[in-house]
This record gives sequence, C-alpha cells and structure tokens, in this order.
Amino acid sequence: MDLRQLRCAVAAAEEMHFGRAAARLEMLPAALGRAIRQLEDSLGVALFERTTRSVAVTLEGARILGEARRLLDEADAAERRWRSLGRKAGKTVRLGAMDSAASGLVPTLLADLAREAPDIRVQLVEDRSIRLLPKLLAGSLDLALVRPGLRPFHRRLRAEFLLYETPILLLPATHPLASEDDVAVAALTDTPMIVPDRRSRPHSHDLVLGLFSAAGVMPTIIQNADEKQTMLNMVAAGIGGAIAPRWWSNIAPAGVVARNLALADLRGTHRLPLYIVWPKDIRDEARDWVVKVVRREIGRYAQRA
Repeated sequence: MDLRQLRCAVAAAEEMHFGRAAARLEMLPAALGRAIRQLEDSLGVALFERTTRSVAVTLEGARILGEARRLLDEADAAERRWRSLGRKAGKTVRLGAMDSAASGLVPTLLADLAREAPDIRVQLVEDRSIRLLPKLLAGSLDLALVRPGLRPFHRRLRAEFLLYETPILLLPATHPLASEDDVAVAALTDTPMIVPDRRSRPHSHDLVLGLFSAAGVMPTIIQNADEKQTMLNMVAAGIGGAIAPRWWSNIAPAGVVARNLALADLRGTHRLPLYIVWPKDIRDEARDWVVKVVRREIGRYAQRA
C-alpha cells in the first residue's frame, strides 16, 4: 500500500467514475484502475463494486476510504511543513517552463530576479506543459509557466493567466514568401506545413488548423513533430514551413526566417495562452517573490510575446 494508491481510490470514490478520477489525477484510466486493484489485493478487501455502467463503494471500502482521506490530509500537511523548512534554508525555486516561455520570458525574469533578489536561486526545468503539471503535483517543482491542458487545472493548483503569445510564420530562407514582411494564411495553401502533434501540444496544433480554417483554406500537412528543435531543423532543411510562438524566433537556426502572419482579427483563438501555476496550499516565500515579480513585470514581458 502506498499514498499514490490511496489517492487513486479516494478520487474514484469522490467522482464515482474511474475515467473522471483519472482525469482529475492527470493519469490514464488503466493506470488508475491498476493502482486500485493493487491496493485491494494488498488489503484483501474489495473497495468498489464494479459493473459495466457504474461504480459503487462497498461498506468496507467506505470505512477504509474515510480513514484514507484523513491519512492523506496528514501527509499533505507534513509535506507542506517539511518543504517550507527546505525553502527557508536554501531559497531555491524550482521553476518549470514550457519551451517558448523558457526561451522568451525566463531570461528576462532571471535578470530581474538577479537584480532584485540575488539570494534567490532559480533551478530551471524546461519541458512540455503536459509533463510539468504532474511534476508540480508530485512536489518536484515549485512553480511552472505552462499552457492549459484540454481539462481544467487540477484543484490542488493555483493558476493565473499571464499573456497570449503571438503566432509567427517560420519559413526556409529559400521559400518564395521569405522576402515578404507579412504573409496571409491563404497564401500558404501550396506550402508544406510542419504541424505540432496534438497529443503533446494541443494548443499549438489547434491554433494552426484554426488559422487555416478561418482563412477558408486547407493546410498541406507534410509532417507532425513533437519537439521544438526538431520542427526548427525541419524548416531549416527546407522540408516545409511552421506556425509557432514568436519567442521561437529567438532560437531559430540559420536557414530559417520569421515572418509576421497577416491576421486581420487576432482573437484569443489565434494566440497561445500562457499561465503561471503553483500548488495552492504550500507556503513558500521565495516562490511568492518570483510570482510577485512576474505579476509586476508581465506588461513588459508581454510586449515581446
């Protein structure tokens, strides 16, 4: 028996649905079901009565899960106390950032912190949002700059909207449109496009398809890609163009040119949201100082997004 198994069982009892419980814990339903079965096997007690259409808590399960909730509350409280002691000692903030924020917003933020709070050390972890959010919940990060997922943020997290990133067009330097200052989406119908995979970058994927749909044309998708550097290298190799956050142009390799998209109406659906997220029930003075600087300077950060 471990705390992860108990969290899975408590979530299933509160949601009365394994799929919704798995979504709340940001895990696959099969993994949640496996954890609950392992817990039941270790205890020798059936916690749930399962049918093809419903889930019900057994009498024994109700008693055990009541005690499990109290145990989890005590464990969370102890974690908050211990982590607070660690933060006071080291003043290290573990900051997660999805790639465009890591290359665009974070360098300016670090410069601001070095000037105003030189005793705060920032440990940067760059990864995709879909991987950073579980790290926040697991306690291996204190703060993260992420895009929202397909579901609402977990109830244990506090999330504040920061800004929208503006999309730009990345083209091979030899492309006929590379000499244009502004390029209309409709002009890209014959340009092979490299599009982010929706499983790992849902906002970026939907943004590209939404821009083409709004222009009344179909994209010619030649390749899906997960990683930022892979997409940039494909553009540099002349494979196709890509629509990406403006901050990506900071790290574009030779052979790639960035051009503005000629968008008459830059609605929220045509931009990429960025949030700052942290565990809501954990006190951390160093982390709160970083949040304070971000809130105060977000207007300046947004000017370059």
